[in-house]
Amino acid sequence: MNNFITRGPQQSAVPELPDIALYIHALGPRILGKPLTDIRIKSPFLLRTFEPAPEALIGPPVRELRRLGKRIVLSFDNELHAVLHLMIAGRLLWKGPDARPGGRIDLAAFNFEDGTLMLTEASPKKRASLHIVRGAEALRDHDPAGLEPLGCSLADFSAVLMRENRTLKRALTDPSILSGVGNAFSDEILFAARLSPVKLTRSLSAEEMARLHEQTAAVLNHWIATLQAEFAGRFPGPGDITAFRPDFNVHGRFGKPCRACGSPIQRIVRGDHETNYCAACQTGGKLLADRSLSRLLKDDWPATIEEWEETFRGGAGLPPAPGVQRRRPG
Repeated sequence: MNNFITRGPQQSAVPELPDIALYIHALGPRILGKPLTDIRIKSPFLLRTFEPAPEALIGPPVRELRRLGKRIVLSFDNELHAVLHLMIAGRLLWKGPDARPGGRIDLAAFNFEDGTLMLTEASPKKRASLHIVRGAEALRDHDPAGLEPLGCSLADFSAVLMRENRTLKRALTDPSILSGVGNAFSDEILFAARLSPVKLTRSLSAEEMARLHEQTAAVLNHWIATLQAEFAGRFPGPGDITAFRPDFNVHGRFGKPCRACGSPIQRIVRGDHETNYCAACQTGGKLLADRSLSRLLKDDWPATIEEWEETFRGGAGLPPAPGVQRRRPG
């Protein structure tokens, strides 16, 4: 049981809106207006389209870089588009001219006159993908069609969130509802808005909805600016795109004190995904039962942090409150 409680978070995650914005910001001065001189695809699992052929990208300059949900789009002349989806373990590197995909995790190399964009994936599951398409309609097929969270009106934000009655965590991370937000930044947004991750969208008051709308843009803009300032003049390395940043308030900080109130950060684990929150700041002190752990503890699952302290004070042989690590003897 203790192994369940104390296991660490997943160490990789799909790059989200601020991460994709960082890649595009770093790529702009390196490849915009410049022709692709060669393309080398090492992994047979990467390319998911047959026509147009990859060689069609060689020659014309890159005219535009854009984000499409959590995808990166390189647009060329003749309405050609290369759509990169990094998934969980895919990352981009900038290497010297004529670099080839020779390393174990290298999937493809996009060669330009002044350097090479290398696509890597540190996972045997090979989920990263490259689609080469022609025309605006074909490109739209890769758009999850979620609302862009930066610059959208409160009315549009409210309408799309209340389209279905979902938990806030699910709504913020659904790409068909909101574009580019995933596990890490949804935790940070909900903490900033002081809202429970399991609160239902249609139960939000007008004031809560306005607060969520404001903090969604504020958190994303803060991290876009922070990352671009951190990597000014240099391309991010393989370990720089991560879902576990030391300056996050809650995500990846299970058991650590909340920066606002000092209470231990809590979590809910569902498969490979972890939701982090502060019970004191976001749920009125109520702990959100983890389904797997609740099944083990049944009626012993406490509703508040105070009940944890009272029930297990003195050592009852049951686990400490979520987020509280018990000291080992000696």
